[in-house]
Amino acid sequence: MQPENYRFLQADEERLAFIRLNPEWYRKLARDPGKQVQFDKEMKRFFGKTPIQRVEKVGNQLQMINMLIQMAKAMKEE
Repeated sequence: MQPENYRFLQADEERLAFIRLNPEWYRKLARDPGKQVQFDKEMKRFFGKTPIQRVEKVGNQLQMINMLIQMAKAMKEE
């Protein structure tokens, strides 16, 4: 692997984890080092770190909290 790609991967633990789980990216980066931006986008999508995924996660957490509050109220009334 080219030194620039190696430094790119070593700069972030998540990059290392992603490339270990998706070894086809070794070949893609070796053939075209310019795909680092695409690699980062794919990695963020894989780990759920895109803005849309984060908003969905917060929405799901709020729904869970609301459900727990409703359950607590229902149990209190009994």
